[in-house]
Amino acid sequence: MQAAALWNAHGPDLFLRRGTTGILETELRTLLPAGAQALAEDALCLARRYQRLSGLAEIRFRLEKVRHDSCRRFHVDHVPLRLLCTYTGPGVQWKHADSEIIHDTPACWITLLKGRLYPGWSTKGAVLHRSPPISDLPVPVTRLLLTLDHPDACGMGRR
Repeated sequence: MQAAALWNAHGPDLFLRRGTTGILETELRTLLPAGAQALAEDALCLARRYQRLSGLAEIRFRLEKVRHDSCRRFHVDHVPLRLLCTYTGPGVQWKHADSEIIHDTPACWITLLKGRLYPGWSTKGAVLHRSPPISDLPVPVTRLLLTLDHPDACGMGRR
């Protein structure tokens, strides 16, 4: 996606906010590099879908350039529901808790994961995920990762 490449070249390393999709849209558009409109439209469309699925009025929205191995271990997040979409670079890796088969999510595909706080979540049948290892690749890679989840996730709660 050309718009994602433009964000990687000219956008901030991290856009992290919590709020309604309307507030997020206003704030995101103030930072949008020229030509990156399609990225904003796609990310906001996913935010609205996530908002409907989760039933939340506000969400946590993180669009981040990742240039390192951020989460090496397979894990389950301490959130009800998390949506991930990698716009550039390798996508999320995932596996079933009772399997060693690792699946690679292609760029621009959506990964929707139930976390430990999801109602009725159980270790049986759980799906674990991690960021793909990129530090040992022969050519440096920048992943542009969108993460949508509960507004209080990862310390974003109001104080």
